[in-house]
Amino acid sequence: MQEHMAIDVSPGPIQPIRLISDYFPHFYPFLEPVLRAPGSQAMLAPAIHSASQLQPNPEPEGDSDDSTALGTLEFTLLFDADNSTLHCTAHRAKGLKPPASGSVDTYVKANLLPGAIKASQLRTRTVRGTRGPVWEETLTYHGFTYQDAGRKTLRLCVCEDSRLRRRRAPPLGELRVPLRKLVPNQARSFDICLEKRRLTKRPKSLDTARGMSLYEEEEMEAEVSGEERGRILLSLCYISQRGGLLVGVLRCAHLAPMDANGYSDPFVRLFLHPGSGKRSKYKTSVRRKTLNPEFNEVGHSWENPEFFYAGHREELAQKTLLVSVWDYDLGTADDFIGGVQLSNRASGERLRHWRDCLSRSDCRLELWHLLDSVPPQLGYYPAQNPACSLFRGQDVAAAGKSLREQTPQVDGDGGVKSTSTDKL
Repeated sequence: MQEHMAIDVSPGPIQPIRLISDYFPHFYPFLEPVLRAPGSQAMLAPAIHSASQLQPNPEPEGDSDDSTALGTLEFTLLFDADNSTLHCTAHRAKGLKPPASGSVDTYVKANLLPGAIKASQLRTRTVRGTRGPVWEETLTYHGFTYQDAGRKTLRLCVCEDSRLRRRRAPPLGELRVPLRKLVPNQARSFDICLEKRRLTKRPKSLDTARGMSLYEEEEMEAEVSGEERGRILLSLCYISQRGGLLVGVLRCAHLAPMDANGYSDPFVRLFLHPGSGKRSKYKTSVRRKTLNPEFNEVGHSWENPEFFYAGHREELAQKTLLVSVWDYDLGTADDFIGGVQLSNRASGERLRHWRDCLSRSDCRLELWHLLDSVPPQLGYYPAQNPACSLFRGQDVAAAGKSLREQTPQVDGDGGVKSTSTDKL
């Protein structure tokens, strides 16, 4: 009996073997193959009719699209070119998708890309218990120029506040805005749908045997900008009453991280060369665990300033002001972050800032300067890139190179040394 179910036994030539599955009914989601001779159209009609019934109905068009599944974010951007600042005001979010934890406690985190993530990371306060949080909070980036607007992108993430958890929760959604779309000194409002966080595959060298994820968040560190050591805001003022130069160290922005925690403990050293004694060397206080320190150390009054260099205009015009930013380390040598030098032999905006200060009296001039990755050396004046100008976003002429045969360097107290490996 079993043989007859598998093979048709009949006199004459051997017939082909039939499958046992042919004896049982099948339900195909596609057109059922016809086993009989394809001669009549009546055999195909039932199959086509049954297949049309199994096809799913198309999804209705409307607001159920995946583009709005994560919610939307309303914010305003303003590029203040006069003060070299970028203002980002986070207004509100709508229709946020609740996380797996169920509690919706959200805040907005902002980053400038490309660049060091922690150097440009700002966040709003946390709004708790709502899918439509309202922040109305402004985040400000200092030292932002036309060149930054042309090549940087602002990333905004709506994140869940998970400080009480062992692991950080993934963001609820993010968006990216190319800043080249901004018009200087004109606010622009946005209402953009949130997207999923972009992921990139981990390198093969990382071990995934212990449950490590094969993908990681795309963090665009300082890959393309080797000169991104940070920038510093200096103020210069020649005081005619006392006959000297008042130097103010106001703040730094986007400094390079030097510590293992991704931050630095920065402070600034000043040295006017040639000079001797303690009156030519100054140092600010240390700001702990920050990449955007605010010093505002310029003295309480002109009669008793902190960083004052006595001398006539003719004498100061022949000198060089060396400014360097360092990372404070306890028990070890301080790490150099970046430096800048101002003199008549400098170029670009550094030269303009120095000459404008000495040509005017009792006029305080503030200007942002990019930090060089090489410690300041006496007699060496690197060419300044016009694309890195920080003087109200205006381009300057390309600087010429000036390198003397002997380039003595400055030691930690401001003195001159013959070697080129000692730090400020």
